[in-house]
Amino acid sequence: MNGADSVVECLLREGVDSIFAYPGGASQELHQAFARSGKVRVILPRHEQGGSFAAEGFARASGKVGVCMATSGPGATNLVSAIADAFMDSTPMVAITGQVFSKYIGKSAFQETDFFGMTLPIVKHSYLVLNVHDLPRIFKEAFHLARSGRPGPVVIDIPKDVQQARFRPVFPATVEFKNPYVNEVHHAADEPLRQVLALIAQAKRPVLYTGGGIVTAEAHHELRAFAERVNVPVATTLMGVGSFPETHPLSMQWFGMHGAAYGNWAVDQSDLLLCFGARFDDRITGDVNKFASGAKIVHLDIDAAEHNKNKRVHLPILSDVKYALARLVELATIDKFTPPDTRAWHEQINTWKRDHPFDSSAGFGKSPHILPQEAVATLYELTKGDAVITTGVGQHQMWAAQFYRFDHPRRYISSLGLGAMGFGYPAALGAKVACPDKHVIDIDGDGSFVMNIQELATAHIEKIAAKAMILNNQHLGMVVQWEDRFYGSVRGNTILGDEKNVGSPDNPAGLYPDFVKIAEGFGVKGRRVIKKSELREAIQEMLDHDGPFVLDIIVPYTEHVLPMIPAGKTVKEMILK
Repeated sequence: MNGADSVVECLLREGVDSIFAYPGGASQELHQAFARSGKVRVILPRHEQGGSFAAEGFARASGKVGVCMATSGPGATNLVSAIADAFMDSTPMVAITGQVFSKYIGKSAFQETDFFGMTLPIVKHSYLVLNVHDLPRIFKEAFHLARSGRPGPVVIDIPKDVQQARFRPVFPATVEFKNPYVNEVHHAADEPLRQVLALIAQAKRPVLYTGGGIVTAEAHHELRAFAERVNVPVATTLMGVGSFPETHPLSMQWFGMHGAAYGNWAVDQSDLLLCFGARFDDRITGDVNKFASGAKIVHLDIDAAEHNKNKRVHLPILSDVKYALARLVELATIDKFTPPDTRAWHEQINTWKRDHPFDSSAGFGKSPHILPQEAVATLYELTKGDAVITTGVGQHQMWAAQFYRFDHPRRYISSLGLGAMGFGYPAALGAKVACPDKHVIDIDGDGSFVMNIQELATAHIEKIAAKAMILNNQHLGMVVQWEDRFYGSVRGNTILGDEKNVGSPDNPAGLYPDFVKIAEGFGVKGRRVIKKSELREAIQEMLDHDGPFVLDIIVPYTEHVLPMIPAGKTVKEMILK
């Protein structure tokens, strides 16, 4: 077979059934190979960035490796944002790119870029394949690297002559690396785990701080068993949303810049902080020197590079978190561990929860307009929490996490480390391909949604019934919030509509653009809703529709996401109203 056919065979051997791929001159051989095979669903996005974000959504929803493909030069460079996003959020992804003929590499050939070089800072590994015989081994290695340890993106750049070259492939059954760190699955020894239990036994105000590592490791059942066994409250990061049931009495939902006030206070006042599968991101810590300053900190993570990188800790533990949590429960039984008396601590947290909830009242009944928080809360009620939610980036991203409760992992899919606008709808397409029997709804802002609006065509042609619920305030809402709070409300290019006739719930004639007409142009059903009395019925119509749907909900731009800890500040400077 030729190199391109071997690529298809490699993907089949890795269990790949769907990829998101946009063709071009340097990747045409690969597309021809997929057409000959017919065994892999090739989904054509309308922009390479849309396809790569869709591959991420597929990976985040399924736990499998997402695969995207593009041609050389501009096709490849359009993948960069998603590759960086996958790197930041530890998403397993393989990006395949066509490259110019080997003899032209380095000679500024048409549509040539050094994609290998330019992606090195944002991948787990990059390959430039110069020998066709290396393809089977490289694909085996790439998928292993993408999904193992701390997952992430891998790039495979394949020149056109390598795709065309004929050879007799040898497909390896296993993969081996000279670096033992790559091969080894780290399991914590019992001694440091017993130290963790000893620290809990001495604590008065313990808190579990858990992140996306719990989701990646499929360790949510073990986390719940451990938290209940030691009776320690749990606050997650946004990447960890759903790793612990948010309706559980021990849950403090998520904390950080816009997280629950009670979760932030609990972490700040804790005397023992158990950080499992998280990385002390700046949106969590604020002023890192003052973060959990009175606590002994345990950091359990699969990536040794994260230990003491952002925050010095008392006990770093290198381990697969699923194993460590299960073993902690076993050791607690073996050692007849008795949880400490933390009744006063739990009472304090419950008082904070009662007095400072996410503002679910938020004036819903008082405002004559649909508030964005109300739209998310209504969606939660109508779906009974049983949906996969993707988001763009901005205020809507935070409101989605605040007002939609997540009791299961892989239900909140958002660009969190990189914060890439335009992520939401393509990610919803990928998530819907991964979860065809679930509602998948992109809660988006008008600014984010328009960045990859062309993927409505993909939804229509490929019959992918992903929904979009736009919280349309005609502004770049999160930047406007910062303008209001820190820049005297001076508008620095944050109005998205016509500045002479800014659309609003009170001025629907000025709304721009008309997302319903745009959706209809792509063959997708759309509806605009302005009146509060029509909100519930409109969301139900979206849910009942059997294809893709755009629901354009007009909301005021004056709403702010609260609580808010200003960047680089501390919990003591939290803005509550």
